[in-house]
Amino acid sequence: MFTGIIEEVGAVESLERGASGGKLRIRCRTVIEDIRAGASISVNGVCLTAVDPRPGLLTADVAPETLDRSNLGELRRGVPVNLERPLAASGRLSGHIVQGHVDATGELASLKAAGDGNWWLDLRYPAEVDPYLVFKGSVALDGMSLTIAAVRGGVLRVAVIPHTYANTNLRSRKPGDRMNIECDILAKYLEKLLQSRRESGLTMDRLRELGF
Repeated sequence: MFTGIIEEVGAVESLERGASGGKLRIRCRTVIEDIRAGASISVNGVCLTAVDPRPGLLTADVAPETLDRSNLGELRRGVPVNLERPLAASGRLSGHIVQGHVDATGELASLKAAGDGNWWLDLRYPAEVDPYLVFKGSVALDGMSLTIAAVRGGVLRVAVIPHTYANTNLRSRKPGDRMNIECDILAKYLEKLLQSRRESGLTMDRLRELGF
């Protein structure tokens, strides 16, 4: 599990693609310090497993579905990526619960200065994730824990503070770029619960009729 608080921006060394997936290598420093083979690592919000860790170099195998479903398949040498180690049991949940399971990708519509070092980020998203995006709710974009400021017409807006802009790969982003979206897991559990209640015919009115 992750928190959406980016620890380091790494640079892609290489992405070797094959019939059964790919192997991604990333130049980094901080996140590799205490990583062992088999440990989880978030790359642009995608949970990957570290293999053969070496000083300054993170290597991970990437499944074919991950390459297709996320923006990892578009990576090339030199591209900056957001990195985060998994949350320790004794750590603080400074962002929100992020699993590293990408639900969809969206298209960056605009990234505009809002004054005093702040930015407005607008992202076009697919219809399938619309039920999970709510005003003031949490969303992870390329692994960054952000708060939704507005949702309308298939576009979500988030405010980006100066620290986030300076310490993530947002500085390299431009309109048209594909960004990974992970919706709040609590919203998905709630939808599942409500769906099961609808299918069983159990409603608030029915509970009242039964004396609850």
